[in-house]
Order: sequence, then structure tokens, then C-alpha cells
Amino acid sequence: MYFAGIDLGTSSVKLLLMKEDGTIVKTVSKEYPLSFPKPGWSEQNPYDWYEQSVAGLKELMEGIEPSELKGISFGGQMHGLVVLDENDEVIRPAILWNDGRTEEECQYLNETIGKDKISSYTANIAFAGFTAPKLLWMKKNEPDLFAKIKKIMLPKDYLMYRMTGVHATDVSDASGMLLFDVKNRSWSKEMCELCGVQEWQLAKIYESYEKVGTVTKEFAALTGISEETIVAAGAGDNAAAAVGTGTVGDGMCNISLGTSGTIFISSKTFGVDAENALHSFAHADGTYHLMGCMLSAASCNKWWMDEILETKDYAGEQTGIQELGENHVYFLPYLMGERSPHNNPKARGTFIGMTMDTSRTDMTQAILEGVAFALRDSLEVARKQGIKISRTKICGGGAKSPLWCKMIANIMNLKVDLIKSEEGPSLGGAMLAAVAYGAYKDVEEAAAKIVEVVETIEPTPALVEKYEKRYQTFKAIYPQCKPIYDMI
Repeated sequence: MYFAGIDLGTSSVKLLLMKEDGTIVKTVSKEYPLSFPKPGWSEQNPYDWYEQSVAGLKELMEGIEPSELKGISFGGQMHGLVVLDENDEVIRPAILWNDGRTEEECQYLNETIGKDKISSYTANIAFAGFTAPKLLWMKKNEPDLFAKIKKIMLPKDYLMYRMTGVHATDVSDASGMLLFDVKNRSWSKEMCELCGVQEWQLAKIYESYEKVGTVTKEFAALTGISEETIVAAGAGDNAAAAVGTGTVGDGMCNISLGTSGTIFISSKTFGVDAENALHSFAHADGTYHLMGCMLSAASCNKWWMDEILETKDYAGEQTGIQELGENHVYFLPYLMGERSPHNNPKARGTFIGMTMDTSRTDMTQAILEGVAFALRDSLEVARKQGIKISRTKICGGGAKSPLWCKMIANIMNLKVDLIKSEEGPSLGGAMLAAVAYGAYKDVEEAAAKIVEVVETIEPTPALVEKYEKRYQTFKAIYPQCKPIYDMI
């Protein structure tokens, strides 16, 4: 029997077919466009997600008996606002996780209503990318469209709705909407009232590993899969990636180097970061997690390679990087503003420290190091809470770079475990489908049997010491630049 995982990303949808024992049979990727209508805005057409997912599923199932596909589930880009009217038509393009238009709305929630009150309702404060501020933005700036809203969805939940006809979401993805009471795993009546949202407009809540339904007759005919194929609720991309890397249970850590970058710490007990610099969310395994999220991670390297150096030879550009811990150039990776820990949509990417002898290689190195330093900012917040982390899993496109993984290990002073599969969210989605079908008793059992560590990168004391000095310098740059970001 087979299970499919669908990772609805920002630039593409990645589909994975997995055997019951965790063997990955096939992967398929389909791209779609991303729109930036105004500086700091980020949007996509949900129909593109659906069309490419259908095409990808057809390709994934080529040569597979339809009845052998037992379940489908998801990992998906979080926080995006998808709104449907009474005819189930998309009202406007989806406003994505990395959209920064809601500064005024976040100020209203955090300052007028108050961070303490918002945190008491949801375990989090307002960040520009979250869903609730986007609803407030629509209410103010697009009142006619806001009045037409009958269903409020997250990106992967739109796919699930088109597949099953069920308006559903899961606890991990709902946690990032700022409409969800994370501790009690239910919608927050107070936040709904603040945002002018009726609870009937929101989806039914499921645990990530629970069956939502089966595919509709129409979807089965369209894709060639069986009507008996179950669909599980799935998870936000980072929670799904955590499942796919075995970051489940208590005190486990995963770093994701994707378009965005995250540090994800699982916990069996509910807790809130006192500074609200980290997110406190429900986890896909039925527990909780703390997460620091930076908006631009591997996308910084992609921008540097594609737009500035105009090359696709990513590995080749890293071959000249030899002297770690000694680069005199620093890079602040805030190309889309920043979330954790600064919560500042006005922050911008910044190079500092260049001299006449600065080389192309130095600046490439600064990009990679800057992302690692910024991830450490969130790790330091967790450490201040008394959380002790000594090792981490790693996933995402950036994890394919041995050099970047080595930098992570030494900048963060963590053992970095590389796993056999780098598929992250799509594998996690397939694993959640397998649990929903009953192939495994729970998510922890699935992770224990499927996820395999193949290599561990150990930090080197001498290099850790060098990077400690450089991190202290990096940490001092943002406070000095912040007033300038406000000006520009």
C-alpha cells in the first residue's frame, strides 16, 4: 500500500509517494508563479495550487494501481489568507505568509489591544504574516470583498476542500492564524470578535493525523485515484517537516533551511516564550512546540545567486569558501522584513564590513553565515527560557549544502543530524496519512520506524569559539540599523 504527501510550498508543490514502510517511491514537483503587487506584498492564485497539485498527483500515480493509494495528507505554507464566497469561488488572491502589508493592523492588536491580552487569547502576539491581521486589513481596505466572505481557509486547507468537500483545518496550521486558542486547541471567541469573524466562517478543527474524509467522486475521476482514498488533516509546513525528520515527542529540535528558515522545538507540555519572540503552536503529533521563524533563509542565497551573481552554480560558488569564522563581511538576511525575534516588517537585507579586498566569495559566505546567525537569535531566546538543546535535525533545500550544515553546527554549537530523506514536509504529510489510515498507532511510532539518521556533524571547539565572537558582532548590528530601517 502507498501514501501520498503533498507539500504546498511558496514556489512549488512537491508530491511524494511512500510505501507503508517509509520507502520513498517517487517525487514530483510543479511550480507556480508568485506575485509582488506592491513592495512588501506577496500573493498567489489558489487555483494555481489546485491545478498543479492535480497535475502532480496524476504524474505521481503513473504505473500505480489506484486502489493501492490508501491515504493523502499535507504540509503547507502557513498563515496565508484564502477567502471564498457563497459559491465557493476565490474572492481575491491569497495573501501569503511573507506579506508585510499589515503593519498598522499588528500595531493595533499588539499596542491598542495589547500584547498580553492577545497572547492570553492565542499564546502568540501579532506578526505581519499572520492571518488575523490580514483579515483586519481586508475589513479596512477591501470592505466589499470582506463582506462576501463565507469561508476562511489556509492554503493547504483549500486543497483539502477541493479534494474532499470538507471545510477543515488542523491544529498546527490553525495555530499560526492568531484566531486559535493554542492551549485549548479551539477557536478563540475573543479574537474572532476582534477581527469581525464568525466562527461558522472558520473550518472544523482536527488533529493533524485524523481522517477528514475521502476524496470526492469528481476528484477521483479527475486524478484517476480511488474514491476510497482517505484524506488526513495534515499540518503546517514546519510541523509536517518536523514529523518528516522525526522531531516529535519532548525536547527535540529541527532546523529548516527553506524559503523561510525555522528552528522548531517540540514539547509535550504547553509553554509560551515570555518575550513572545518565538511562536507557541500546537504540534502535529498531538503535543506542542516553540518555533522561531525568519522570513528569508535559503531564499537569501537564491536571490544572491540568481539575481545578483546571475548563476545557477550554487555549489560552485561555495567551493572557494575555505576560512570559516574569519570573514570580515556580515549580512543581515532581512530581505522580506523579519519575524523572529525582531517582529519588524521594515527590516531590510544589509551588507556591512566590506573593504577594497572584499571578494565575491566573502559575500557569498556572509549570506550563508548571516542566515545561521539569525537562526541563532531565536535559539538564544529558547535558551533564555531554560530550554536545553544539544542537537538538531536539519531539512530544506539549504540542508543539501554540507558547508551550510557545518556553519549551522558551529555557529549554533549543536550536533546536526542529517537524515536519509530530505523531503521534510511531503514525507511528514505521507506519514500523517499512514497514521490516519491505521498503518501506525501514532506519529511517534511512525517517526521511530521511518526516519533514519545517516550522519552527524559535530561542532569543533576552536571554530565554535571563532563564531561566538562573530555572532556577538552580528547581534550588535541590528539595533544600530533599526532606526535607519524606519527611515527608509
